[in-house]
Amino acid sequence: MSENLPAGVAAVSPPSAPDVGSAGGGLRRLLRNPLGALSAAVLLLLVAGVVLAPLLAPQAPDVSSLGDAFAAPDGAHPMGMDSAGRDILARILYGGRNTLGGAVIALAIALALGVPSGLYAGYYGGRFDSVASWAVNLVMALPAMVVLLASRAILGPHIWVLMIVLGVLVAPSFFRLVRGIVANVRKELYVDAAKVSGLSDTRIVARHILIVVRGPLIIQVALVAGIAIGLQAGLEFLGVGSGSAATWGAMLNEAFQNIQRAPLLILWPGLALGLTNGSLVLLAGALRDVLEDRGGEPAGRRRGGRPGTEAPPAVVDTPPEPSALLSVRGLTVAYTRPDGTAREVVHGIGLDVRPGEIVGLVGESGSGKTQTAFSVLGILPEGGRVSAGSILIKGQEVVGLPERAHRALRGRTVAYVPQEPMSNLDPAFTIGSQLMEPMRHVLGLTRKEAASRALDLLSLVEIPDPRRTMRLYPHEISGGMAQRVLIAGAMSCDPELLIADEPTTALDVRVQAEILGLLRRLQADRGLGVLLVTHDLGVVADLCDRVAVMSGGRIVETGTTEQVLGSPRDPYTRTLLGAVLDEAPVRAPWQPREARKTTA
Repeated sequence: MSENLPAGVAAVSPPSAPDVGSAGGGLRRLLRNPLGALSAAVLLLLVAGVVLAPLLAPQAPDVSSLGDAFAAPDGAHPMGMDSAGRDILARILYGGRNTLGGAVIALAIALALGVPSGLYAGYYGGRFDSVASWAVNLVMALPAMVVLLASRAILGPHIWVLMIVLGVLVAPSFFRLVRGIVANVRKELYVDAAKVSGLSDTRIVARHILIVVRGPLIIQVALVAGIAIGLQAGLEFLGVGSGSAATWGAMLNEAFQNIQRAPLLILWPGLALGLTNGSLVLLAGALRDVLEDRGGEPAGRRRGGRPGTEAPPAVVDTPPEPSALLSVRGLTVAYTRPDGTAREVVHGIGLDVRPGEIVGLVGESGSGKTQTAFSVLGILPEGGRVSAGSILIKGQEVVGLPERAHRALRGRTVAYVPQEPMSNLDPAFTIGSQLMEPMRHVLGLTRKEAASRALDLLSLVEIPDPRRTMRLYPHEISGGMAQRVLIAGAMSCDPELLIADEPTTALDVRVQAEILGLLRRLQADRGLGVLLVTHDLGVVADLCDRVAVMSGGRIVETGTTEQVLGSPRDPYTRTLLGAVLDEAPVRAPWQPREARKTTA
């Protein structure tokens, strides 16, 4: 993988395995947590006892001997006998099978209905989100216990059927939890960065979204499992159940009826319920803490429209250049207001980027530069769309292109270097993991090949210790290193067109110069076409071959860098140049008030 690197850049051997967090390390951290270890041990003993009930129980749960009713505990019957002369230990163990099994059924139904629908509604929104939210609100308005009692009357006294109904009733809690988290996370910049790396929506959700959802989801699973166990026990306590099967709720019912004669009977099922629910909650909290602890503080369709929609009419003023990597003609970008009306933010612009050329797109904030870049990448924010015009990438029209086809261009043909480098790196994954993922998905490399190429790329962007950097998380590197990592990620799949959106924002002057020099060298060595979005005329003068000046969503002037900066024709361009402070008079150094009075 190092044969394409420029001369002078040494290839680095890959690490054995980038540290992305192992299951063994997570288990060790869980066991070091006292509450986690204790709750896991209690829950493991309960589950093991229930599963091994035929081996551990002294006798079958329904074998009775009226002569031994209310017998005290002894060697043969450690917990004693109930009112019908049945062994309490046997009924606890076999009853756990029914009670825990019913809770597992309810939980599985709730997860299967709530989590996928919540992911889809939160990530894509739209009509499905509206309909699903309405249905969830309707189900949540129903009184669960009344519905269960009515279901028992209609469907019969089968506890498994009632648990299926309960699963449907609690599924909205998972839907609302997952949808709310995903709706917020999908707006994060690192999700956009994953999109422009060529990852599919399924891959993004599985890798970047679920890792954010999993912590709250684990807690919700424990709470819902406890609710399912408690509701099932409550129904059995009220006599609403199969009646003949041993369950912890049925044992509570029997103990309550004989509480005056044998108060100890209520202890064993109550203890089993309490230990199970308590262990679930404590274990979930400990597990969530382990998964979220990473050695430091944690930090579908294109948004531009429905995949597969027809391209809007093109407004072409001049024919596109056949040799251009990027050719934009008559591009208009509009956003839909809440009242249904449209507001245009880019008005019929046109520009070209040729192979081996750096074109600067210059303008003040709000002039439409980033909206133009997002239109090319196909990642316009929600509500935005290309309402007219044409965008050709290597001769292929991308306006109205289905998301799957547009995704195939990202990474391989066009890549993106965003501003705010720290916000565009996922805080949950190491640098190495985030560099390797697009290469494994887009280029089909093995893990070892992707690790080797990632190290070569980190060397290419002049990171001093690539092997160590591969193992670091984003919060452990500087802003300048983070920008270099993003450039390495953009170059990972050998693109031909690079879109850099304010790549030196928030960096100090020295680091800015290094990043600009790196971009210039990459462009020269690889023959990249670069569209540089910036408001810094100094960057334009230093780096660009041609310049397009934007104001109010329109390109007001275009030409070579020497023409635009040396002899500007448009008043707005002259205003931008006049705002540069290079020739402004230097202010006198500050002096204390007493010194100023003396001088005066």
